[in-house]
Amino acid sequence: MLPHRGLDAARPFADTARMGAAHLTVDLDAVAANWRALDALSQPHVETGAAVKADGYGTGATDVARKLHASGVRSFFVAVASEGVIIRRAVGTDADIHVFSGHMHGDTDLLQQHRLIPMLNAPEQVARHFQSAPGHPFGVQLDTGMNRLGMERGDWDALKSELMDAGPRLVMSHLACADEPDHPMNAQQLHSFRTMTDGIAHRRSLAATGGILLGTEYHFDLVRPGIGLYGGRPFDDATPVVALSAPIVQTRIVRPFETVGYGNTWTANVESCIATISAGYADGLIRGLGSNGRVWAGDVPCPIVGRVSMDLITVDVTHLEEIPETLDILGPHQSVDDLADAAGTIGYEILTSLGHRYARHYEGAA
Repeated sequence: MLPHRGLDAARPFADTARMGAAHLTVDLDAVAANWRALDALSQPHVETGAAVKADGYGTGATDVARKLHASGVRSFFVAVASEGVIIRRAVGTDADIHVFSGHMHGDTDLLQQHRLIPMLNAPEQVARHFQSAPGHPFGVQLDTGMNRLGMERGDWDALKSELMDAGPRLVMSHLACADEPDHPMNAQQLHSFRTMTDGIAHRRSLAATGGILLGTEYHFDLVRPGIGLYGGRPFDDATPVVALSAPIVQTRIVRPFETVGYGNTWTANVESCIATISAGYADGLIRGLGSNGRVWAGDVPCPIVGRVSMDLITVDVTHLEEIPETLDILGPHQSVDDLADAAGTIGYEILTSLGHRYARHYEGAA
């Protein structure tokens, strides 16, 4: 190994330039498999939709939506109307596309032209929708305790009759703590949702990925998995969806007591071989990885040393017998959640931050 070869023997590894962009692979067959697995957890009468907001959680909304549509998904969920336009173009006319932000000012034309279903969140949105798009499909989002989006109990009570007469396509709420199965908030929100909606004649939805895993009492008429489709917690049985490798741009020998990277945050204790890979926080690899992160050379872990910078990450590869052309950031030994744990964040942030500079490859396209 390099430390035992001595400085002169190690020098052939140093200052070797390699070109190319970091490479992101998205396994669309895995997305479809995860959807089928989550769908199988519900009873046959329950529809399983899909959340494809935030560019399909960073994986590419167009390709993901096409694959899911080909797999049988007919209800999609996005954050804002402009995302819905992209999904409509991807899946055609035979799917419902729900917009979580509801009917915002200036959305009317987009909603009507692309047959999007706003999930109305407040009395102001109800008034806007009924005035500017009378007869256009809509849904209703209720606040059952998360205090983020949705009608509060008083507004719902005041508008319920009018809304039910107009025929919403869906009435939904969102769980705040579904990734913690024993959290009392889950049962509290379930009770609130039932209290607010029991007896209505329209379809209901409460569960995203975490809610699906809580059990069938949370499923109602439609479930809408998000993060579980893309290989993230809390769906521990998910098939991994993304793989990411970055080319080594250069290697160098760092002598004892020399430092690496901005701020001199890492100091070599022994003669070390340091590889610089072509990816950084501009590509969604969070700066905090510089403290605890690692990448992989095949089956061998390699620690990140020094700070993650905008375009580059430095890695200690002293212990490798040979220096590879690339190092794996996401792959069989490191999931998005593993990487998130090292950075002190969550897998959602890792996925949705995946940069646009990656050379992307889609496997299993519809």
